[in-house]
Amino acid sequence: MKAICFYFQIHQPFRLKRYRFFDIGNDHYYYDDFANDDIVTRIAHRSYIPAAETLLRMIESTNGKFRCALSISGIALEQFEQYVPEFIDLLKKLADTGHVEFLAETYAHSLSSLVDPEEFAMQVKSHDEKIFELFGQHPKVLRNTELIYCDEMAPMIHELGYKGCVTEGAKHILGWKSPNYVYSAATCPKLKLLLKNDKLSDDISFRFSNHEWDAYPLTADKYIDWIANTPAEEQVINLFMSLETFGEIQPRESGIFQFLEALPRFAEQRGIDFWTPSEVVAKCKAVDTLSVLHPISWADEARDTSAWLGNKLQNEAFNKLYSVAERVRLCTDRRLKQDWTYLQASDHFFYMSTKHLNDGAVHAMFSPYETPFQAFTNYMNVLADFIVRVEEQYPLSIENEELNSLLTTIRNQATEIEVLNKEVASMRNNLEHFNEEHATRKALAEKESDEKPEKKAKEVKKAKTTAKKATKKTKAASDDSKE
Repeated sequence: MKAICFYFQIHQPFRLKRYRFFDIGNDHYYYDDFANDDIVTRIAHRSYIPAAETLLRMIESTNGKFRCALSISGIALEQFEQYVPEFIDLLKKLADTGHVEFLAETYAHSLSSLVDPEEFAMQVKSHDEKIFELFGQHPKVLRNTELIYCDEMAPMIHELGYKGCVTEGAKHILGWKSPNYVYSAATCPKLKLLLKNDKLSDDISFRFSNHEWDAYPLTADKYIDWIANTPAEEQVINLFMSLETFGEIQPRESGIFQFLEALPRFAEQRGIDFWTPSEVVAKCKAVDTLSVLHPISWADEARDTSAWLGNKLQNEAFNKLYSVAERVRLCTDRRLKQDWTYLQASDHFFYMSTKHLNDGAVHAMFSPYETPFQAFTNYMNVLADFIVRVEEQYPLSIENEELNSLLTTIRNQATEIEVLNKEVASMRNNLEHFNEEHATRKALAEKESDEKPEKKAKEVKKAKTTAKKATKKTKAASDDSKE
């Protein structure tokens, strides 16, 4: 039995406003709210919402036989909650079907896995909590930012509790091997790897409406035939793409939505199932280990990380940002932590890429800046102000280890003070009880002392009365004896 594993990415960064050098130290709000609202709302109504509605119809019309996965960054979910809450409601409906799996990823859609394992783990956990809060699922399979993966990350991913990881089926890694199998990580055999089928995914994502493509027009039956004609032993075809493919990259007029909705019908005719990534992990055994010595991604022809860290501008900004990582994690300033999260989005570094200056790549299409140098200048101005705010709390002149030691001492002292305060409060409480008891006893003693003279007088009077009665009786008895 052959199966298709669909996974769709959804991500939108918090775009920065034009931030001048003279704003540093004066303006601590960095985001272009108008642009974020406009772009997110527009793409949601042109792409995300109609695509989600199509997926819902596909699940309902096949009685749950069609299944797929979604990976949505935390900062994208925040914007949907703010600007397009109706899309969140639609995602909840997909979750309620029980046939849509939500994958784990970094909350900020960041590159933290390349430089800061601690930050990576914290963001993945934060994302897991967000997914559970909104959709009631704890992800079982991880999809790192832009499908970035290497051997060094595998043990870390497995340690976080994930049994599988989706990544790129890069040709320079696979060689003669096929992406249509499940592999295990070379450095952590318990972690299974699901590899994107590059050609079949890009046929939909980038070639669907290309009139010059020799396979144009692409129809659902033709596409399913291609999958059915792959070698019988190749069990799973991983189709990984952005949900923006439907309605944004490939316009509605191209027939992309009708193509997507028709796939299950032709797949059923050819005996092809649809599985979610966790089902693939559970059902398929790894055929071999796969070693990835250097980080790969699904971007550009090189399938490496050069789209974000390929020039000096990008590396300067990246290294400057993560130079304050430990200090930010130590602070408790909610606003500072929020800015730290938003500034880590990989998009900011993607905008600084100079690749499009030579080959007209997709970098320019997604960038809100006229040039990568403008993107770098704007980001560095924002970053300069951010670092000033970090330094106000934790001066950069103090080494991280020394700062950590000082903060530990301060926290220990705070804990000790808290314990002492509790002891003082307890002693005060005991003293108050003692004073109350002492006052009560004193009052009783005084009352008793006031009552004693009266009691003695009564006793004397009673004794006198008794004595008088006894005298009378004695006199009467004497008189009787005389007679």
